Amino acid sequence: WLHYADPPLAPIRRSRTGSITPIIGWLQYADHEVAPLRRSVTVRNTADQSDIKPYWDLAGPLPVTQPSWRAQASRLARRLLDLRPRRSGDWLGNAYVMHLARLSLMLADHHYSSLDKSSADRIKSDGGYTLFANTAPDGSPKQPLDEHLLGVARDAGLIAHALPGFERHLPSIANHRGLRKRTSNSKFVWQDKAADAATALRAQAQASGAFIVNMASTGCGKTLANARMLYALADPQQGLRATYALGLRTLTLQTGRSYRTDLNLGEDELAIRVGGTASRSLFEFYAEKAETHGSASIQDLIDEDSHVVYEGCTTDHPLLSRALHDDKIRNLISAPMLVCTVDHMAPATEATRAGRQIAPMLRLMSSDLVLDELDDYDLSDLPALTRLVYWAGLLGARVILSSATLPPALVEGMFLAYRAGRVEFQRNRGANGGQGAEQLAVPCLWVDEFGVRSAACADALTLASLHQQFVAGRSAKLTGVSPLRRAQLVPLQIPANAPTEQVHKAFAQQLQAACLRLHADHAEPCPKSGKRISFGLVRMANIDPLFDVAQALIAQGAPAGTHLHLCVYHARFPLVQRSAIEHQLDAALNRRQHDAVYHLPEIRSAIDAHPEHDQLFVVLASPVCEVGRDWDADWAIAEPSSMRSLIQLAGRVQRHRAKPGDRPNVLIFDTNLRHFRFGRGADGQPAAAFVKPGFEASDQGVEGAFRLRSHRLGKLLRHDEYDALNALPRIRPRPAAELNAKDSLVDLEHARMADLMLPRQPGPSRTLNGVELLNASAAWQYPQAALTGVLAQQQPFRDDAQPSTTLVFLPDEDSERLLMHRVVDAKSASSQKLYVPVNQSLRQDVALTSGAGISPWGAFELLDLLTVQAEHLDMSLTRCAQRMATVNVPESERGWRYHPWLGLTVRK
Repeated sequence: WLHYADPPLAPIRRSRTGSITPIIGWLQYADHEVAPLRRSVTVRNTADQSDIKPYWDLAGPLPVTQPSWRAQASRLARRLLDLRPRRSGDWLGNAYVMHLARLSLMLADHHYSSLDKSSADRIKSDGGYTLFANTAPDGSPKQPLDEHLLGVARDAGLIAHALPGFERHLPSIANHRGLRKRTSNSKFVWQDKAADAATALRAQAQASGAFIVNMASTGCGKTLANARMLYALADPQQGLRATYALGLRTLTLQTGRSYRTDLNLGEDELAIRVGGTASRSLFEFYAEKAETHGSASIQDLIDEDSHVVYEGCTTDHPLLSRALHDDKIRNLISAPMLVCTVDHMAPATEATRAGRQIAPMLRLMSSDLVLDELDDYDLSDLPALTRLVYWAGLLGARVILSSATLPPALVEGMFLAYRAGRVEFQRNRGANGGQGAEQLAVPCLWVDEFGVRSAACADALTLASLHQQFVAGRSAKLTGVSPLRRAQLVPLQIPANAPTEQVHKAFAQQLQAACLRLHADHAEPCPKSGKRISFGLVRMANIDPLFDVAQALIAQGAPAGTHLHLCVYHARFPLVQRSAIEHQLDAALNRRQHDAVYHLPEIRSAIDAHPEHDQLFVVLASPVCEVGRDWDADWAIAEPSSMRSLIQLAGRVQRHRAKPGDRPNVLIFDTNLRHFRFGRGADGQPAAAFVKPGFEASDQGVEGAFRLRSHRLGKLLRHDEYDALNALPRIRPRPAAELNAKDSLVDLEHARMADLMLPRQPGPSRTLNGVELLNASAAWQYPQAALTGVLAQQQPFRDDAQPSTTLVFLPDEDSERLLMHRVVDAKSASSQKLYVPVNQSLRQDVALTSGAGISPWGAFELLDLLTVQAEHLDMSLTRCAQRMATVNVPESERGWRYHPWLGLTVRK
């Protein structure tokens, strides 16, 4: 282990506390029970004999003393010796072999441990052995250790022999008319061209994998195009198996439902996995409600179909019979098409929790992978996603990156990861015994609504050049289209050193003025009442100031003759409230049928209830409004934090109606509230403002190249970068040598992405205290690191450094009011969660002072919503609240503030 781990892991090893760490990481990788040992050695590399001795005081003789164990070990050793002359290379250095060997062991252990005392699959050991591997549910000894090890060895051998080609025994989608059918809609003709290009690549892709970039614009049907391309790449006889991984639960449910209805797929053909039954229940409740009222649109593409291919009996298959007995594994790998959150697939690459790798690894080995809106993840999540793409290549999957705003460095970094993984796959599963794997040229395909381009790329330079050519063609087409979103900067004027309360009040006043200006320019007459109506979206960077700004906005009211309907939307509403808000907004901001919004009961009653001629429906939202929401607003206002967020927000304006105009419909404040709240840092320089969220570095240190010298967008953006607001600044960077990350918001993002995704050049600027800083490329540059938990620990997925807690609102004994409780996780899986009442001194129910001319958009009283759901699900109000009245909030010693109109925030 030391021999092959030390050279490739040297940078990682140096970044930890000592050279023993890789060994301890390997132990932790092999058995999570040694975590206490790992932690103690990480802190201290030397120990007294008194500390070491307990680990060597054994409770009985090791299995090596048993005749059966020794006989089996001898047989395997002889077979290994016989194989040595015929097999060259370092087996321990072969990532494919090592990972599949561990998968076989984990799955064999998982299966054999589940066998009860009467199972016919149990083997006979020598008997009389006093050590046991596990216990039965009643606590009695279950499997002697020698028998357990022999049984695991037997099953691991069977599983390993069955791994190649096991996917042929799983259900797949073949002969599907909906996926083959040519479109009759001119808007979607590009999908036919994309499918044709994929068909032409089929033979190459089956031999060498495939890396596909889908950059079609929003509303062009990327989701269906991705399925059609993967169907075209698949062997027609074998059929399609695909995994569609998304970032948000709500978007996952929407995408899965879209596939089900548009492609007429049943539950046995398409599985939707989001984690959390409450989210699914609420989604299905509103879906059923929409269908009952006739507002759902379901169009079957085929009247009859027999497109699911399933051959072979899984109960007789050595691998599948052992894997599919577990519901969690079966649910993840059986369905031909899986729509899930990335959280379900990320554990494939992690070694920090025993057994969690099994299902996602088997899924990657048996289906292709689509990563949707990859550039919308936080920077800290990209290393984990790079690991996932590397593993997709390693395990033989084909990959699609699907987003209209992919930065070139992100595409290049993911290609490098995919190709590195695919090279390992070719060495072990390629033609001619893997000869020439290092020269692998990966079939690549670029598609958008304007055209297709394909080529085989053997290195990053080729990929980068071809991607640049594709983007140049796309840019030329986008530039020639009349802009749908025109933006303008608005100076944000707040006195220096003003108290926080005054900052929020001043921001609310300028926000109202901006809303009224956009309403005046973009309102339209209600076809029934003649009143002037507009729908606007206001994006703020952080929830805590949003809460206070909303209070100030409500208090100041609206001018005479104007009424403002305000909907506050962010992640800190109890689940049932957030779901109700999202349902309301999804319905109102679906503008595909121009006048349909005026017939919605909630909108109609709100307009008619107020006499004012000018009425604004305004969503005051956190960044959750940017990604995955299929909304079409008349206008938008942004508190800026990044160019990416501005482009995403603009995508929610004129999304469905696509009416170009000559007046700005997006106003951008020229700086954000963090600029006023934090002033200058300890080093005397302006404190980072475009951060959390944003791409600016929070400290000068080694990341000083990513600190901006100004936080006024007038100095950070060129006029052409925001005047016609589209994806071009995001996909078409200036040459690397010309990037100025200190004086340009656009350049900052491209420089930060390149620094994160691409291999770093060695040098003192990329070290901290003499230790090399790792970025996302470590996933494929140091493949043996995956044999430890190091990368997963240092670069975790969805890591939130801020301590948080879960609150829940539970009814009192009379079910007349809701009391706030803290949810305390049980110490064991068999224990129930604990609900600890929150001291009333920690809960502050906010009393709003509402000015004239402003009212809530929608009624979302928590108790009323819970009562409806409890009746719908036929469960008690308390049980329903435990599932649906939860919310994650930052930990706070002072407590939390709550109002049904505003949600929750930390208490001041």
